[in-house]
Parts: sequence; structure tokens; C-alpha cells
Amino acid sequence: MTAFLLQQLVNALAIGAIYALIALGYTMVYGVLQLINFAHGEMFMLGAYAAFFILAWTIGPVSGGIGVIGVTLLFFATFAVIGVAGMATERVAYRPLRDASRLAPMLSALGVSILLQNAIQLLVGPQPIKFPDIIVRQQFEIAGAVISNKHGLIIAAALALMGALYWFVRRTRFGVHIRAVSESHQTARLLGIDVDRTVAIVFLIGPGLGAIAGVLWSSYYGIMQFSMGVSIGLKAFTAAILGGIGSIPGAMLGGLLLGLLETLGAGFLPFLTGGYLGSEYRDIFAFGVLVLVLLFRPAGLMGEPVTEESIVYKKDF
Repeated sequence: MTAFLLQQLVNALAIGAIYALIALGYTMVYGVLQLINFAHGEMFMLGAYAAFFILAWTIGPVSGGIGVIGVTLLFFATFAVIGVAGMATERVAYRPLRDASRLAPMLSALGVSILLQNAIQLLVGPQPIKFPDIIVRQQFEIAGAVISNKHGLIIAAALALMGALYWFVRRTRFGVHIRAVSESHQTARLLGIDVDRTVAIVFLIGPGLGAIAGVLWSSYYGIMQFSMGVSIGLKAFTAAILGGIGSIPGAMLGGLLLGLLETLGAGFLPFLTGGYLGSEYRDIFAFGVLVLVLLFRPAGLMGEPVTEESIVYKKDF
């Protein structure tokens, strides 16, 4: 039982770290624009495809890994490509609707999501594609649990990126601009902050992090598909809601907690049901959490409850 729990814990940390990376994109966009970017899951999917084609164009077939430096450069390249795509999406699909009702940009986000899915399906095909082994898998046995170097890569990369983002938002000039714009667009303009540029930076960082999460996910499971952003994106959205939408630490916490709950739940489900339900029902835990959080704590674990006073305080005059 100890080996089983340790194995599930390591798996949960790896999956939860990926959820947290994607959830950061949701929470940053919502914090600045009060918009649920339903196309964010497709940025996660595009990250895997972008990395695949970058490797194909620069290295060719990969069979023995590309090393730590190669993986780092691949992350930077994928971040840049999908970050620019995120900025272009904001400029074309969201900025013209910024002064419209909140429903209009949300519908636009759904349209972008469907457009990107169908574009990849038409250009590449609907079949799953094997993702290259950017890191040659090495396995180690610790207390009966099998832990691979890919677990370590995912957890280390995700924690480093989350820490870097938190430092960027809290300690840099652009981070101050992002926090100011999240409070009030008009007040930020009066202070001389370029709101459009700040929003563009948010759409550079959020999709870029989601893209790296797509590379980590596809490398871990060894496969990618045009529709993979739908379910994973919804789970990451659940993680953002669980932690508190608009809170960066909340998105990190929500992702890790959701990964833990989903992995442990799926692992124990066959035992609890006598084999009647298997691990394929793991999604019920993620979406069950979403329902419970919305019912009993809509602000999430680290989010600020919305009151009449907070609405008046943050209103643009």
C-alpha cells in the first residue's frame, strides 16, 4: 500500500503541475479582462503541435532525446510561437469586443476554439500522432514505486515556470502594470499605463505557459491529438475555479489539488467499487469538484468573495 500511495502521489504531482500551468493562463486573462478564454485549451494543444514541427524542421526524427539544453531551447521556441499566436488572437478576436457585453467576447473565444480545432484537424488530420521522445525515459524504483525522469522534468519545469511568473507579476514593472490594469483599466490609463500593451503581454504569457504544458503532457504520454485541448482545458479551468479564478497562487494550488484528487480517486475507485468502476471514470472527480466549488465556495480557495462593496470599489468611473 505504501508503494501504491507513493506512486499515485508522484503521478498526481506531475499531472497537477501541468493543470496548474494551464490554469495560470485562465486566471491571468480573467484577472485582467474578466474573460473566460475558452480558446486557452487550444493553445495547450497548439503547443504540442508547434513543438513537434519545430523539432521536425530543425532536427528531424528524434530517437535518442535532445538533452537538457535542447529541451530548454524547445520550450523557449514553443513559448514564443504560441505566445505570438495568443497575442494575435487577442488583437483580432477579443480587443474589438472589449467594450461590448461580457457575452460577446466569450462567444468569440468559443469560435476561436472551434476554428483552431478544425484547422489542425484539416491540416494535420484527425488521427493521434506520436510525440517524439525529447527525454529518454529512465526509471528508478523508490520504496516500491517506479519514478521516471519525466516525472522530475514535469515537476521541476512547472515549478520553475510558476515561480518565475509569480516573481514577474510581483517584482517587475510590467507586473505592476498587470496588477494595475486588473484593478481598473481607466485608472491605469490615467496613470500612464498602456492598457493594450499590458493585455497583449498577458496573452503572450498565458498561452505560452499553456503551450509548454502541452509539450510536457505530450512528452509524458507520448501522443498528441487535435482534440486534446478540450478535456484538459476544462480540467485546468476547474483547477482555476478551485483555487480562485484571478489568483495566481490559487491557480497553482488548484492545479496541484485537482491532480491529487483525480489521480488518487482514479487509483482507489476500482477498490472502492469492487472493480465495477475503473480508472477510466477519473473525469467525474474533476467535474464533480467544479460543481461542488460553484455551489459552496464560488470564489475558490484563495479567491476574494464578490461583495457589493468590492464591485463598487473596482468599478471603472
